[in-house]
Parts: sequence; structure tokens; C-alpha cells
Amino acid sequence: MGKIRTRILGLEDVEEKQKKEQKEKILQKKAREAASVKASSFAKATKDKTASQRKIRAQGLKGGQRMAEVEVKEADIKKMEKAKKIMEGKPPSTEATVGKAKKLKTKARVRGQSYQKAKKGVDKNKKYTVAEAIKLLKKIKYSSFDESVELHLNVDKTGLKGEVDLPHSTGKTVRVKIVDDKIIEDIGKGKFDFDILITHPSHMPKLARLAKVLGPKGLMPNPKAGTVSPKPEEVAKKFEKGMLRWKTEPKFPIIHQMIGKLSAEDKALVENAEKFLQSVSKAHTLSAFIKSTMSPSIKLDLEKSW
Repeated sequence: MGKIRTRILGLEDVEEKQKKEQKEKILQKKAREAASVKASSFAKATKDKTASQRKIRAQGLKGGQRMAEVEVKEADIKKMEKAKKIMEGKPPSTEATVGKAKKLKTKARVRGQSYQKAKKGVDKNKKYTVAEAIKLLKKIKYSSFDESVELHLNVDKTGLKGEVDLPHSTGKTVRVKIVDDKIIEDIGKGKFDFDILITHPSHMPKLARLAKVLGPKGLMPNPKAGTVSPKPEEVAKKFEKGMLRWKTEPKFPIIHQMIGKLSAEDKALVENAEKFLQSVSKAHTLSAFIKSTMSPSIKLDLEKSW
């Protein structure tokens, strides 16, 4: 139950006085409440303000609107100036930016004098026969080591693959091993002293547990590759002699293949090149180039290479 206020009735002057006092009390109470609210709001606003932010008045804003003035660090000002210059088409001129630009600047590749001289010896507008190209490669050779001779073919599609038994050695030693229990044990220990692994079908279950090791290295025997055979000894002799497996790049219709060493006889290199071109076939070959490790490429005449 609230407070009980008594009022004397019947006496007009006394009643009027009481009403007046009551109104004054009400007004005083409201004034105190308003002052309390204002003080609370002021305290909250003061608390929210930081040393780096305050409200300011600006022209064009309505009575209750204010703008926030924020203290910006010098580093941030420099960043904004850079952004402004970039937007205006002016490159930033700070030392840090200049240093970064120097680091990004790369030098154009410049070939040596020996290469430039060898390149002048090749007529880029002429198509050479395989025999002519081999002679020219030996003529323009300038390195001191025995370079490899490579064929580079542009073909009509990706996914082409095959194998070819070259008539002469490529000069590259191919280590061929036939799977037995000792080989399986060595693979388990991380020993891989072979380039090609041949197996009898009976050993495939034992090799299955090593597929995660052999697969990524391209050494897992595969029937499609001809490395799984009931006569592994015969297959091993073919690979040791120089049988090659070729295929296009995974995403591009290009074939790269080494066919021998530059120190080999001209006839051997010519026969290896022609045999490989026949394996890919004229129907799939769009253009062909031959080169040694350090030489410029020589374009082959496909009409005279088969």
C-alpha cells in the first residue's frame, strides 16, 4: 500500500495551498529524474569516448547529427596516400615500394655466344631430313660432354602411347630387374636399384602391398606396359636391348624422347630416329624437331622422314 496523503476539505484557502505544494513536489521530482537521466547519459558518453575519438559538429548536418573524428596513425596516412596515387594513375614513390619493384624486376634470358653461334648455323626456314639434321647437330656442337639426341613431336591429340624396339642402343644404361623374394624384401627396405621391374603374374599378390611405394615412382609392374609376363626373362632382354615406352604429355599433345648419344654413329642415330617416328606414325605427327642437349632445335621434313 502506497503513502497516504491527507487533505483538509471544506477550507478553500487551505485546500488550494495543499494543491500548490503537491504540484511543486511533483515538478521537483520530475526535475530530479531528468537531471539524473542527463547525468547518466553524459557519464556513459564520456566513458565511450577515447583519446583518439570525439564527436564534432560539421556544416550541413542536422541538429542531432555529429561526425566522429578519429586519430589516424602516420603509417595509415601513408597507405591512404599510396592508394590515392594509384587511383590517380601515379605510381607510389616511397623507398620501400621502389625497393620492392627492383626485386620483382627480372632479367630477360640471354643465351651465350656459343649458343648464338650454333643457332646461326641452323636455317630456321628450312626443313631437314633426319640424316642432314644429325650431321648438322655434330657440326654445331660446342659443349665438352657427350650430349643426348632428342626428338620432340607435336601430335594431333593427347593420350597417344606405344612402345618401340630401337635397332641401336640409346647409350643410356637401363637397369632391369625380375621380381623374386629378394627384390620384394629390398623394396620393403626402401632399396630401388632398378629402372624397370618385370614380374611373373604369380608375384603380383605379393607386390600389391607395395603398390603405394612403387606406383608414385612409376615402377609398379603393369600388364598394359608389358612388364607383367609369364616369360619375364624374354621381356627383360627386350628392355635391356633398348625397347622404349612412349606417351604424350598428360595435358599436351607433345612427345619428348631421347634416341641416343651424339657420339654414336650417324647411321645408328638416323635409324633410331626413323624407327621412333614410324612407331608414332605419320598420321598422328603434325611436326617434328630434333636437337641435342645444348643445341637449338632443327625442324624435320616429315615427307622425307619415313
